[in-house]
Amino acid sequence: MSFFRRLVSSPTGALGMALLGVIAATALLAPWLSPGDPLRIAGPALLPPFTDPALPFGTDRLGRDVLAGLLHGARTSLIVGLAAAAAAVLIGSIVGTVAGFAGRLVDEALMRVVDAFQIVPGFLLALAFVSVAGGSLGTVILAIALSAWAQPARLVRAEVLSIRERDYVAAARVIGMHPLEIAFKEILPNALPPVLALAAVIVAAAILTEAALSFLGLGDPNVVTWGSMISEGRNVLRAAPFLSVIPGIGLVAAVLGVYLVSEAAGEALGRGGRP
Repeated sequence: MSFFRRLVSSPTGALGMALLGVIAATALLAPWLSPGDPLRIAGPALLPPFTDPALPFGTDRLGRDVLAGLLHGARTSLIVGLAAAAAAVLIGSIVGTVAGFAGRLVDEALMRVVDAFQIVPGFLLALAFVSVAGGSLGTVILAIALSAWAQPARLVRAEVLSIRERDYVAAARVIGMHPLEIAFKEILPNALPPVLALAAVIVAAAILTEAALSFLGLGDPNVVTWGSMISEGRNVLRAAPFLSVIPGIGLVAAVLGVYLVSEAAGEALGRGGRP
């Protein structure tokens, strides 16, 4: 049975895929479901949900459409989560492969760098980076990637250490392959499967980190995000709690879906013969 079939055959994986499928479809269709700028004024301020068919989720205190913000915020969250996770896995895979394959002094030096990044809590590192470099979307993605690459690096290094002495690696050395070619063509592809389950966790953490940064006012003010919507709703929490509850539900659903898929992916890899 293929990895994907094992993934969706699990109730956990099926539920996670369903949640992510709905959110991904919402994000992709946002320009058509809610065309135009989601930050534009769409109606009277603090319109309660389900009182106007044209504004089913109501409006915020500036009169902006909450549904439009929810749809476009899904795009932002997915873009940040996927891009930051991809960058973190890329950096971690390169560092972990070099450390595990080179060994000795190179391994020691790179692992000390990894230890230094793991000592500092990831959110504090991202917070400091964004505070200094600014809150653009690209900066937020880079900040989250720099705060999350150490764990994939350590996992890839451990896999490389267990793979580098296998027979096919020794055969590649005998036929004269370049060490970098052996490391990145023969060893790394076989070390990546366990990292894929970790990548899902990084996506969830990236979504939460971006929401927290936006909640603190450190995100891009020209881009609507779920974190900024929750922060905006905080100012009128007693009068209009829906302004924080609606994007909060979206945030919880996205993170829950990613974690469920991550859990099911780990189980699928185990059934497929990997630890």
